[in-house]
Amino acid sequence: MSSSIPGTRDLPVSRYDLSTYWGRVLHSADLCDPRTLFTSSTTLEASKMLLMQYKTGALPPTMTSDLWTAKKLCDSTLHPDTGTPVFLPFRMSCFVFSNLIVTAGMLQPNLTTRGTLAWQVANQTLNVLINTSNANKSSPLGPAQLAGSFALAVSASCGVAVGLGRAVAKLKVGSGTKALLTRLVPFAAVASAGVLNVALMRGGEIQNGIDVYPAKAPAKAKTGTAELVEEEAPKESLGKSRKAAVIAVAETAVSRVLNATPIMVVPPLVLMRLQRSAWLKKRPALVTPVNIAGLIFATSIFALPLALGAFPQRQAAKATSLEKEFWDKGGESGMLEFNRGI
Repeated sequence: MSSSIPGTRDLPVSRYDLSTYWGRVLHSADLCDPRTLFTSSTTLEASKMLLMQYKTGALPPTMTSDLWTAKKLCDSTLHPDTGTPVFLPFRMSCFVFSNLIVTAGMLQPNLTTRGTLAWQVANQTLNVLINTSNANKSSPLGPAQLAGSFALAVSASCGVAVGLGRAVAKLKVGSGTKALLTRLVPFAAVASAGVLNVALMRGGEIQNGIDVYPAKAPAKAKTGTAELVEEEAPKESLGKSRKAAVIAVAETAVSRVLNATPIMVVPPLVLMRLQRSAWLKKRPALVTPVNIAGLIFATSIFALPLALGAFPQRQAAKATSLEKEFWDKGGESGMLEFNRGI
């Protein structure tokens, strides 16, 4: 992210009001914009240089369209803690594409037990890679912890998917109700395992704590049409807080469930209805394209920003709500800030 670029002048964190949910949704839509995936290394370096010139005072304190574009490219490409590009398949701007095939696989009707297990393993593998690539880097997991957490997450997702599938098959309900519940089994598996996955893969943060910073007093940055609040955190950490880590991990887990809900619920229910229509009955070859492109992809594009906007990425908490060592170190209004991760 642009916060990792050196300089004494802070950039406005967003062109949108991040104190509101809709402002965070619009900001998340920028971070998830798939068009940023085509950014070349030359363009990225030029964007970083332009932002560095602004942050070092070489440019006037006015946010131009070029600066906003450069900031969008850096925010969607660079990790906020390390300043290095996140591996392309695991960026949030690639999230929809990376998850598309895996989601379609899990939502296939009449999956065998072997197919269910294979797709759940694939989904959890992808989740692990995305979680570790975008997590707060101040307390990373070691290889042994990473492997153990992955094994537990896979076991949980497979257990829920297979166990619920068999339980639904034994229910004495109508065929329509049973078909509906069967289509929703993947959602239950993904939602429960998603929470466990985040908790396990980022367990090092809870165990060791994450860096916290004093909140800064709002400053105004001029733009061509409006004033925006600068909110970037200072570079010097006050120390690591385990309580802040619990907040960060919990909010991230909730946002994953919020993201999975429409993606894993809406497409299978709509597809069930479409499969009963005369139009699709006459065109069975279109079931898969309609499911993947028309339902899963379309739902994912809209659902991801709505889920990510649920909580601010740069979160704040009262200093007195964290460990006692931080009580007298709060910044503006006694608040401390930390990177929640994605």
